[in-house]
Amino acid sequence: MSKQLIITVSREFGSGGHVIAEYIAEKFGLPLYDHNLLREITDEKSISLDQIKRYDELPKNPWFSRTIRGYSNSPEENIANMQFEYMKKKAEQGDSFVVVGRCAESILKNYDGLISFFVLADMEAKVKRIEKIHGISQSQAEALIKRNDKERKAYHNYYCTVKWGDSRNYDISINSSKLGISHTAEMLEQYIKARIEE
Repeated sequence: MSKQLIITVSREFGSGGHVIAEYIAEKFGLPLYDHNLLREITDEKSISLDQIKRYDELPKNPWFSRTIRGYSNSPEENIANMQFEYMKKKAEQGDSFVVVGRCAESILKNYDGLISFFVLADMEAKVKRIEKIHGISQSQAEALIKRNDKERKAYHNYYCTVKWGDSRNYDISINSSKLGISHTAEMLEQYIKARIEE
């Protein structure tokens, strides 16, 4: 396996995928790119973070978007493409890192050091977790999960040919509610170590 290590974690809302990505990044001493990727981009391009963060990981709105001569007026699409270019630049430089979401498993699929995961969970487990984190009711948690996953699916499927959550697009798809988030993270850590030792 290449010395470069790029780990991507796609996740259902409430599955604990982000916590797992944080665990992996810490264990392997790698930078973690999630919403902070926007800060990296805004610092580099000298634009306002507040102006663009509300469009992060959202699908393009077809009713208010036009593309003329290859240029889109969609803030969602432009921000997505800026993030894709930033990730590709980091990968091209030989950097190792962990990315949460952002179509990274598809955008970076041509790099030998890529290891990709999709974290899902049973709805009951996701609802309990979101209720606790956000201090909301069961019905509110269910609605929040459905809305976020719908947006993530639309975002991913707009930019990628392989559909969001399709197991063929990832090294491992895993249900975190079976072992729990901590044990799931540890299991994925062992998989990464085995791949590194190849």
